[in-house]
Formats: sequence, C-alpha cells, structure tokens
Amino acid sequence: MLKKILLGSMTSILTFMLIVPAWAGDKQKDEDTLKNAAVVLQEVLNGNKIPQDVLSKADCVIVLPNVKKFGIGIGGSGGRGAMTCREGENFTGKWSAPAMYSIGGASVGAQLGGSSTDFVLLVMGQKGVDAILQDKTKLGTDASATAGPSSANTGTTQVGGADIYTYARSKGLFAGVSIDGATLHQDVDANKRLYGNKAGAREIVRGMDVEVPAGGEPLVSLLNKQPK
Repeated sequence: MLKKILLGSMTSILTFMLIVPAWAGDKQKDEDTLKNAAVVLQEVLNGNKIPQDVLSKADCVIVLPNVKKFGIGIGGSGGRGAMTCREGENFTGKWSAPAMYSIGGASVGAQLGGSSTDFVLLVMGQKGVDAILQDKTKLGTDASATAGPSSANTGTTQVGGADIYTYARSKGLFAGVSIDGATLHQDVDANKRLYGNKAGAREIVRGMDVEVPAGGEPLVSLLNKQPK
C-alpha cells in the first residue's frame, strides 16, 4: 500500500515538473512569440492567400504561430500568439501594440491536420472586437467565425458576413478553415510582463500611445505597410 502511495506521489511530481516548463513563460519567450507571429503573417501575405481587400477591412488581426496538437486526435490543441487592432474610434488608424492571447481546442480537420498549425484570424467588426476583448471568447458562440475567403473566391464572398474570418496553415497547406468551438483567452501574465500590471488587452489595443515592445515591431510594421 505504501509503495503504491509513494509511486503515485512520484508520478504526480514528475508530471508537474514536465508540464510547468511547457506552459511557463518569460519575457523573452513573449518577444519570440511576437516575432514568430510576424514571420507567419509575412509568409502568408507573400503567398497571396488572404485577399488584400479582406485584410484591408479587418479591424483586428490575430496571429497564433505553432499551435501544438496534443492528446489523441486532431481536436485537442493549444498555443499562443498576438492580436493587434487598428487605432482610432472607427478603426481607421495605424495598427496598435499587440496584446498576447492563447488558444485552446482548435481543430483544423484531417486535410490540414498536423503536429503544429499556424492560425490567422481577421476580426471584421465591432461585435467581434468586443467579444475578443472579453477575458474568454468561444468562437462560434460568443462571436461568429467562418472559414476566410481565398483570393480565388473573394469576388463572390460578402466581406463582413462573419465576425471573424479564420485561416490555418499546416504541412505547408494554407486555407480558410472553420474552428468553431476553439477558445481564445487573454494571456494576462504575458501582457503584464510586456506592458506592466495595468495593461489589459483592451488597454493595449484600444488605448493611446502604448509603446510597442521590440518583439512586436515587425508585426505592427508589416501591417502598417499593407494597402488600406
């Protein structure tokens, strides 16, 4: 009996030691995530996979690089990335400093399914922005989300028909995909590390004169160079 208890305790301790480093973060890792988000978005834009007229109408952009699959099947996944929004009351200004977010439960289906997936989400209106700026947002419930139009079919797709357009890239493939049921969370700890204790996601992306951290400059600069 004692042997079983000790064995169980050792297993629990080892599990804890393995899990904590995987989810623990530091400021350098936050900066690296921001840089990776810029790389992913640049590659996506280079491939002309997201129509420019759709991107130009987006109020916010969320980039989640290297979302990892875990457990059995493709449905379980987790990762983090960043969101930046256009400044100004009517989202007509330059792009804001990026707020850190995490995602869980994103499924990309068998065609794109892999061990790691990059996601790009375009938030297309005030309703979607308000939903994402909550502490926890379930796509498809708190905000309507649908597979984003491609350059091939944008002419027949009504831009603004959903709160959020979603895209994914895995195994070299990139496409608009539905990720209903995925949950987005503000990464409170990461935002505190980057901006200080009073910086919530709303303050970061909708506030004024928030300084962009060094790691976030490539992402913000890239978006500011895009045609409006």
